[in-house]
Amino acid sequence: VMAAGAHRPGPLKQQNKAHKGGKHSGSSQRRAGGRVPVKAQPRRRLRDLSRVDRRHQALQLRRQRKEAVLAEKRSLGSRDGPPHLVVVVLLHSRAAVQDTLRLLQSQDSAVVRADEGRAGGFALLCPRLKQRWRFVTAQAGDLHAVLDLAKVADSLLFILDPVDGWDTAGEHCLSCLFAQGLPSYALAVPGGTDLPPKKRIDARKKLAKAIEKRFPEAKLFALNTEQESSLLLRHLSTQKQRHLAFRDRRAHLLAYAAEFVPGQESDLVGTLKVSGFVRGQTLDVNSLVHIVGHGDFQVSQVDAPPDPFSLNPRVVKVVKGQKRSQDMEIQEDPVNGTDEMEEDVKVLMKADPSKQESLQSEVVPDPMEGEQTWPTEEELQEAEDSLKANRRVVKVPKGTSKYQAAWIVDDGEEGSEKDDDEDDDIDDDLMEEAVSQEEESSEEEPGEEESETMTVSECLRDDQYDEKMEEDEQMLERYKQERMDEMFPDEVDTPRDVPARVRFQKYRGLKSFRTSPWDPKENLPRDYARIFQFQDFSRTRKHLFRQIEKEETEGASVGWYITLHVCNVPVSVMESFKEGKPLVLFSLLPHEQKMSVLNFLVRRHPSNTEPVRAKEELIFHCGFRRFRASPLFSQHTSADKHKLERFLRPDAALVVTVYAPITFPPASVLLFKQRTNGMHDLIATGSLLSVDPDRIVIKRLVLSGHPFKIFTKTAVVRYMFFNREDVMWFKPVELRTKWGRRGHIKEPLGTHGHMKCHFDGQLKSQDTVLLNLYKRVFPKWTYDPHVPEPVPWVRSESALPEQEVEME
Repeated sequence: VMAAGAHRPGPLKQQNKAHKGGKHSGSSQRRAGGRVPVKAQPRRRLRDLSRVDRRHQALQLRRQRKEAVLAEKRSLGSRDGPPHLVVVVLLHSRAAVQDTLRLLQSQDSAVVRADEGRAGGFALLCPRLKQRWRFVTAQAGDLHAVLDLAKVADSLLFILDPVDGWDTAGEHCLSCLFAQGLPSYALAVPGGTDLPPKKRIDARKKLAKAIEKRFPEAKLFALNTEQESSLLLRHLSTQKQRHLAFRDRRAHLLAYAAEFVPGQESDLVGTLKVSGFVRGQTLDVNSLVHIVGHGDFQVSQVDAPPDPFSLNPRVVKVVKGQKRSQDMEIQEDPVNGTDEMEEDVKVLMKADPSKQESLQSEVVPDPMEGEQTWPTEEELQEAEDSLKANRRVVKVPKGTSKYQAAWIVDDGEEGSEKDDDEDDDIDDDLMEEAVSQEEESSEEEPGEEESETMTVSECLRDDQYDEKMEEDEQMLERYKQERMDEMFPDEVDTPRDVPARVRFQKYRGLKSFRTSPWDPKENLPRDYARIFQFQDFSRTRKHLFRQIEKEETEGASVGWYITLHVCNVPVSVMESFKEGKPLVLFSLLPHEQKMSVLNFLVRRHPSNTEPVRAKEELIFHCGFRRFRASPLFSQHTSADKHKLERFLRPDAALVVTVYAPITFPPASVLLFKQRTNGMHDLIATGSLLSVDPDRIVIKRLVLSGHPFKIFTKTAVVRYMFFNREDVMWFKPVELRTKWGRRGHIKEPLGTHGHMKCHFDGQLKSQDTVLLNLYKRVFPKWTYDPHVPEPVPWVRSESALPEQEVEME
């Protein structure tokens, strides 16, 4: 009976309030009561996963990343992937590189195939380990060869000396490699067995200490036996691959073989057939390729020759027109390799002229671009009436902009003796050089070109001692200029022979450098008609990179051995390949052949302290490109205007601006300066900041005067100007002093440039009155893609610091 009549709560039962979850995870789910919104919101759904689901999802992501890393390791050097490319870099002239190569070749059951026509390179095929290697030795002292090979290498093998480690040339090489971006690497020390045991231990300690500073957490491999060489190979194959962004997003290959077919019109230009393994990304036949050090070219077709580094050589016949899959192998018969190669070369794809990228790098300016149609009579009359209503006639120098005209004071006597033709002939920076001995140059007039060529370094050998002394004097003068620029930044002397209003006619005053407006499209030079500009560069870049990651492009896949037919290549490319220099090809992303304005963020390299002026010719290594250009230096700030720096500062990061082909960041940049003897000095290192022609670089000039008579808030200032008209001309521009006072010119006194000025406080007698003038500057179009080969560095015995070794 009790079970049948269970207790039921009555109407007066206590009702407790439900717990309010607030903004805790899961509260929205409870409030929704199981209802799902029409449009799913992925971010909220991720946040509202239960604790178990979140943990499970994190585990899956971690597993996916781990599998991706393992798959990358397995594919590198395997049957389907490209051979593991190891570049052997000699860091000391005494390092035993030949012993190293001999030990690496003596692996059990491994097949060794030496490269034809190039010393030191060989392939190592290990069928038992299912691994294949390609070892290439970078020529000692050839900086370009080392940097080019490091661009495509899977691993670098540094060969050190057991006593001194690396010499000065090795130190220079390491500095360049670290700045460019270092792939995976290993450190090997062959030899050292002939040293007495005590000295051997001491040398090992000293070397380990030096390596700890330069290569933190790097393991040092001794290399004297076959067992040690196999340990080194195992380490190279199993270590984590370090990624270089600029090469991972572009297809690239190192040429194993090359053949030059002269063109019909000339023997100097023809088709270059380059064979090698595709790396990085799928190679599209319609995209352009850049041969490092030689320029951009089009590809006509891609062939599939037999693989020369087969782990299990066999011949597979391919049906004509059949697409080659990644699993399919076309291998070389070792008996009659050449005959089979001739028979089995199949055309994979040919370029489609409608889809092929153009080689056009510059816009061809239309001379009629800015022209307008002739206005009608009504429009002319209307404009005349509006002008009469508020007309203000002011005489201005030639080249004056609207901004500057607004500053000019109405005065009948103003500039009456000026001659327009004379103004046009006066060059801004040539005058500055004559007055203040600053050897800087403007970009408009032809006269300054002559003075600039005198300062550009030329590849001349030091033949006579007197010439060397002249060089020393020039260097001393540069040091003086750099020191003066540090002590008195941007200050110039007002010329005595030319009126200041004529001399500085292209400059303007600004109420505030930070906040005053400056139109980025105003008074652009003719060179801006030749360049390409993006509406939104970062958006274009994101879109391109998203395409690379998600969309599969058709073409030669990573790991395939292919032959590229590169069109209209000069014969000099083939000649340098025959000399033993590496031939490296990169496919270009869309727009990367076009010229624009590139900005690099760089920092001065501590190894070099010589003064480097703006607009001095430097050598740039930007990502996969090399070129020469005359850059501008400017401050790195978040403002919309950036002050020009006359010298490359040692203590701050600067932005370097040049005309160069578009490159999508990230990309490393190295700046070199060529000495008169042909050696290249590393000046600065950094990265590509942006491709932005609208970045405003402002040159500042500071005119200085001294207080002559000081009253409560006014003072008479002299030596800033030397005639009454100049004082009236610059009257609207604000004054400042070195000790923080601000003021303005009230009126001129007399006819010799004295002026009465009003300030916001009383001046000190030792203060200096300053007037700031500004002008936008642009880089010079001196882009040259051909960089001369550097002379090898002079080696000294050791670059390691001397350390005291504990003796018993």
